[in-house]
Amino acid sequence: MAWSTRSTGLPLLSVVRPAWQPTPGDDWHDVPDMAAAVEALGPAPRRVWLTIGGNELAAFRAAPQHTYVVRTVDAPPADALLPHATMIRARGPFDLAQEHHLLATHRIERLVTKNSGGSATAAKLTAAREMSVPVIMVQRPVKPAGITVTDVAAVLDWLADRHVQIASSDRGV
Repeated sequence: MAWSTRSTGLPLLSVVRPAWQPTPGDDWHDVPDMAAAVEALGPAPRRVWLTIGGNELAAFRAAPQHTYVVRTVDAPPADALLPHATMIRARGPFDLAQEHHLLATHRIERLVTKNSGGSATAAKLTAAREMSVPVIMVQRPVKPAGITVTDVAAVLDWLADRHVQIASSDRGV
C-alpha cells in the first residue's frame, strides 16, 4: 500500500527555494516542461548547454541536430545519453569566471536550465546575460497542496508549532 499525506491525514510540508527571477538584460524564454524546451530550440542546429539533470536528457533525443554540452552531478543513465554531446560531471557552486569560460570554450548559443533557484548554480544565468546567450527556462512543476516554506528555519518553526499543538491536544500522547 502506498502511503500519502492525503491517506494518512498528515500535513505535507515542502521546502522550496525561491525561484530565479529575470533581471534587466536577461533573454529568458519560459517553457512549462522539457518537451517545450526541445521545441523552443528550433530546427536549426545550435550549440546547447543543458543543466537539467541526467534524468531529463531523453527528451532532447528528439532534436539530434543540436550539439550538446551536458553538465550533471551524477552520470546519466546510459539510455539517456545524447548523440553529439560533451558530458561534464561537476557539482556547484560555480563561479562567474568558470561559467564564462564554459560558454566561450564551447561556443554556446542557448542555455537550457530548470528554474531551481538558489545561489550555487546561478552564475550561469549571469554569464549568459553578460554574453548575450538566450536562456530556455523550464518552469517548476506544480506542487501538491500543502504548506510551502523556503528555508530550514521555517521548517524548524513549523515543527515547533506542530509540537506545541500536539503536546497541548487532549490525545493523551
